[in-house]
Amino acid sequence: MKKKEIVLFLDKLKRLFKDDNKALNALKLIRSKIDELENNVFPKSSETSRKNSDTLSLPDEIEGIPGAFAIFSDGACRGNPGPGAWCTIIQDNSGKIVFEMTGVDLVTTNNKMELTGAIQGVNGLLEYLKTKPESPSTIHLYSDSKYVIDGITKWAHGWKRRGWKKADNKIPENLELWKEFDELSQKTGISIDFIWVKGHSGHPQNEYCDELANNALDAAGY
Repeated sequence: MKKKEIVLFLDKLKRLFKDDNKALNALKLIRSKIDELENNVFPKSSETSRKNSDTLSLPDEIEGIPGAFAIFSDGACRGNPGPGAWCTIIQDNSGKIVFEMTGVDLVTTNNKMELTGAIQGVNGLLEYLKTKPESPSTIHLYSDSKYVIDGITKWAHGWKRRGWKKADNKIPENLELWKEFDELSQKTGISIDFIWVKGHSGHPQNEYCDELANNALDAAGY
């Protein structure tokens, strides 16, 4: 985490506790200690991430296939519920990253962040395709969340058929996110191949997304 990011977070806390003198004094003390530190104490995580992005080999499913795209997504949560972040990247068939985005939520769950990452990946691809004359030939979405992969490939069809209710007539958790995911997936014009990958097992794109999501949490002061 960078010094600038910590200072920005402390300023945010000062505004939140503007009427609490004890909290303000504690924050003032922390700020004075931070000012004593040199900037090189804090790692330049964004530079490391960019370096890692240059070594992301394509999965076999799309390598060399014209019009093919791979979406990778991940979510992270520090506490469940707690502050969380999501990340998504998209590679074309040449291996180039054509889209990359992260986001942070103050109070959320791990499942929400995993699902949001996948949603933003599909949405990002749709936005990217608006700038291209050709349609995609194949789309693969990779996630280490079985909640995401099983949900969109197995559960959502039944929920939708029953008016977005589970077999026990209860409403699925994160219903609005599932509806959005289903709707966006239909807009691609072709069937998306959803693929589960094991997390923290050396999968390069999954590791990269995990790193970016956690960097986003660090940058936000969580």
